[in-house]
Order: sequence, then structure tokens, then C-alpha cells
Amino acid sequence: MNTSHAQNDKTFAPSDKVTVERIHFHNRFGITLAADMYIPKHTTGKLPAIAISGPFGAVKEQASGLYAQTLAERGFLTIAFDPSYTGESSGDPRYVASPDINTEDFCAAVDFLSTCEKVDPERIGILGICGWGGMALNAAAIDTRIKATVAVTMYDMSRVNARGYFDSMDADARYELRKQLNAQRTEDYRNGTYSLAGGVVDPLPDDAPQFVKDYYAYYKTKRGYHPRSLNSNGGWNKTSALSFINTPLLTYSDEIRSAVLVIHGEKAHSRYFSEDAFKKLKGDNKELMIIPGASHVDLYDNLEKIPFDRIESFFKTYLQ
Repeated sequence: MNTSHAQNDKTFAPSDKVTVERIHFHNRFGITLAADMYIPKHTTGKLPAIAISGPFGAVKEQASGLYAQTLAERGFLTIAFDPSYTGESSGDPRYVASPDINTEDFCAAVDFLSTCEKVDPERIGILGICGWGGMALNAAAIDTRIKATVAVTMYDMSRVNARGYFDSMDADARYELRKQLNAQRTEDYRNGTYSLAGGVVDPLPDDAPQFVKDYYAYYKTKRGYHPRSLNSNGGWNKTSALSFINTPLLTYSDEIRSAVLVIHGEKAHSRYFSEDAFKKLKGDNKELMIIPGASHVDLYDNLEKIPFDRIESFFKTYLQ
């Protein structure tokens, strides 16, 4: 199902080198996902394709759309999609995240691309940003149709929920967190609503860590604010953290046989997620790229920091 784009409500300037179409596809949980498809102009034949999502709590009009548009300018057919329960995708209750369903979202995007008449089904890759970097690695571990995967400024959402930042939580702290979250389940059920965790903190405290200031500068200002973005507004359903605490995302990442490029900023608070995930990967078609001087959020939209030349050459090598 394709419909034309009514207006540009994106956080980045449109390109005259691509055509944008609104598309929809469904996952195996019956959720309809909304996506923007970016098609390079003046191309013929079936194209290599890339499905893109993230950051965690963002929508397709933010960083994933910028990546999709830029890679389409470089000759790939791309789709930037809203994950289940978020943005313009379906799913009720709203604003739920799940390691299983969100991994499936990537696989469902591959379903769509594999059957799209414009796409060569043997030349499909995926790209995940922030929390969707971890989802992308998990999708690559299960979906052999994926020929190449890029994880940018990756979060391991299972690890950060279960262990806290920098693995600061022990078993007792996890137990207390479970108690809080399960009490919230009772409260939500009693009220018939789902309490939200809140997006990026606003107003910004003076003593906020630098990475929180960086998130604010992206999600809460004209630079990256979007009315449908969870991080720009009310945030995720509070109890979404439960399934991540109990379900490790990257258990079988060492079995990924297809190519993987992991990209992270040198100055990012989250750098250890990528470095540790990369250590587990096997094969000579895996690469870790650290961007000098870059923070976590720089790799959302800073065109001077995002290594698009390397991303392009990686996909062209493995989607040939």
C-alpha cells in the first residue's frame, strides 16, 4: 500500500535526489508498521535495499529518516520505519517496547523488501541506531536474508535495563526494580491506562550528565524535536523495561555469518555497548569503527561525524 507524502514534517531538509513514498507493512504479530520509502531518482533495475530504524524512542522523521535519505542519495532503496506501538505504526497499548517484537520489526521490514518489485531480494541490509543497533544485531542473528548489518551508536537495551548504566546494578537492585515495575503493572491494570516513564528530562537540571544534555539538545529543541517522538514527549510505557530485564538480546550474536559494521563515537557514554558486542562477533567480515571526538548523539544527525562514505562502501561491498 503506497500513498504520496502529504507534507514534509521531518527534522531534516528534503532532498531533490530521491523520491519519497509512504508505505505500510505488517509483522507476524499482526501490527501494521508505517514507513517512508526513499527511492533514488534516475535508477533502473532492481536495487539493493536497506531497512533503517532508531534511535530508541525516536520516529522515522528523525535520525532514521536522515540516514535513509542520505543512503538513497547514494543509490540504495531505503525504508525508515516506526517501530511497533510508536509513531504512525499500529499496536495498542501505545509506547511499548519488546526485545522480541522490535527484533521482529526488522525482520518484517525484510519481508516487505524481499517482495518489493523495485528491490533485489538477494541484496538487503539493515541499519539500526542507538537501541535499534542492538535489535539489528539480534535480527541479523535470526534472519539469514539479511546480507549486511550496520549498528550505529548502539545500546544493548537488555543490558542497560537489567544492569543500569556502566553495569552499576546488582541482583538486589534488580529485585527492587522488579518490585517497582510489577507494582506499576497492578496500578496500570487497576486504572485501565499505562503510565509513561517520561521522555528526555525537561527542564534540564544544571547537574545533568553531559549525555543527558546531548539528548536534550537533540530531542527537545528545534534541531530534532518531533511531536510523535517518545523521547521528545511523554516517553515509553513504564513497564516496557520488564521484558528487557529478563530477555538478553545478543545471546546468539556470535552466530551471525553475514557482514556487520559497528560504529560508535569515541566520546560516547555508550561506547562500551558497541565494543563489548563487537568482541562477541566472529568472522573476518566484522568491523568496529570508532569516530574520533564524536558523542552518542553526534551520530544521530551530525553530517560531519557520521561516516556515510564508509557506510556506503560497506553496503556496496556486501550487497553487490
